[in-house]
Amino acid sequence: MKELEKTKRISIASTLFILAVVIGLLTYKRPKNTFTINTKPTLEKLTSENFFVSLENSNNPDFQLIDIRTQYEFDKGHMENAINIATSDILNEENLSIFKDLKEANKTALLYGKNLEEVNPAFLILYQLGYDNIKLLAIETSYLQNKFITKNYNIEKSENNIKAFIDESVKKAKATPKIQPIKKPVKKTIILQKKKKKAPEGGC
Repeated sequence: MKELEKTKRISIASTLFILAVVIGLLTYKRPKNTFTINTKPTLEKLTSENFFVSLENSNNPDFQLIDIRTQYEFDKGHMENAINIATSDILNEENLSIFKDLKEANKTALLYGKNLEEVNPAFLILYQLGYDNIKLLAIETSYLQNKFITKNYNIEKSENNIKAFIDESVKKAKATPKIQPIKKPVKKTIILQKKKKKAPEGGC
């Protein structure tokens, strides 16, 4: 009788578990946005290609200026013909469709903000999502007496070859390390000398 009850409990538990798995699979929604490029190729591209555009070269008909600052900052002043897509809203369907349309039209989205540090997160998100038609406008923006001012941003050029450093690091990481045999500790034998017994002192 007890074995029958145990069997019933196991079968009920198994049925409930299978039901939970099925419900989970049916209700699972795949994320709308998934990265198509991982970190390694992104870093390789960033070190091998020039993604920066100067202020003088920004008047290209194939460029669409995208201001990634907040709506408030954009309303205070912005570059001519720029579209405002704040970094916090960049993954909205409506905004992503703009980037998709630009890519299909072979146009480059030229991102700018207060400075390059502010633009980097938006650039990396879009690039890893597969939008490789993205460039950075190398400028700094500010206000003087409520007037919007832009000036070129000085980009420091590294004296070292970063790409070569990354390649060398990857090469070293892939190399199989040589396994050295474990040396067994040498046992030292210590010979103990027996102490001579002293002759008993005294006598009759």
